[in-house]
Amino acid sequence: MEGGADGLLRAYVLDGRGGGRQVGRDGVREWQPAQGTLWLHLDRSEPRSEAWLSDASALGALAVGALLAEETRPRCVVLPDGLLIILRGVNLNPGADPEDMVSLRMWLEAARVITLRRRHLVAVRDVQASLDAGAGPTTSGALVAALAERLIERMGPVMQQLDEQLDAIEVEALDGASESLRPRLADLRRQAIALRRHIAPQRDALGGLSMTPTAVLTDADRLKLREVGDRVTRYVEDLDALRERAAVTNDELSTRLAETMNRRMYVLSLVAAVFLPLGLLTGLLGVNVGGIPGTNNEWGFAVVTAVLLAIGGGVAWLLRARRLF
Repeated sequence: MEGGADGLLRAYVLDGRGGGRQVGRDGVREWQPAQGTLWLHLDRSEPRSEAWLSDASALGALAVGALLAEETRPRCVVLPDGLLIILRGVNLNPGADPEDMVSLRMWLEAARVITLRRRHLVAVRDVQASLDAGAGPTTSGALVAALAERLIERMGPVMQQLDEQLDAIEVEALDGASESLRPRLADLRRQAIALRRHIAPQRDALGGLSMTPTAVLTDADRLKLREVGDRVTRYVEDLDALRERAAVTNDELSTRLAETMNRRMYVLSLVAAVFLPLGLLTGLLGVNVGGIPGTNNEWGFAVVTAVLLAIGGGVAWLLRARRLF
């Protein structure tokens, strides 16, 4: 049952008509291939799952080691007694980042499928719900294809959300550069880079799975896997386009910021040009030596002020006439 202390989250025996009946530990032990395809979904973080895989699953050491490995990369490996498939899905758990991908490890045989996960995957619950409703996969190959399809379908809303966020940033950037846009744009680019790094290997894994020479996969299963692989390719291309758009928007923001700084420096330069001769004159009049004109004249300050205003106005007029102001 879900969340069992023995590591067994849920087990189904497929009836071959789209449905399946849940079984417990006793049902798993008593299962025979003639009863239908068995699907075991295990919690990889539970130590008893490791013990069961090593002692009671009848899997080889290479397959058990790959299913329990700490670090995984999407891939498809053909082994003498079955197929090892590792895929990833977006993390849709509450409070988690979507780019923190969750791996799903699968072992595929003609009449048995074993899946392991560490964190919850909505895609797995979707397939389980379809079996409960009698509209699920009918064979082990169809089960793996359905899991792969649901994993990729769950990426769609995340991709759309990223695209909408970038659209909003682009609109704000066109309306006027804002300092708050740059951190948001950097975070968006980080998410796109992380998602692409995790999704791109999945395209190769699905492509290899669809072309694997095995009787477990039917032509319909291979067709579905190829379609899923094409969708992953489109997502990778969308992420590449999103990164390029984000780079263009970042360049636009940098250009506008540079233009703003240039305008401010230009204004400061004009102000300095106006006050430069005034500063020179007042500096000369402030020298502490004898002979400064107007020292004993009661109108001296007024005359100097008028001269300074006249010089400042003349310099401003000259800059204006040369269209520099």
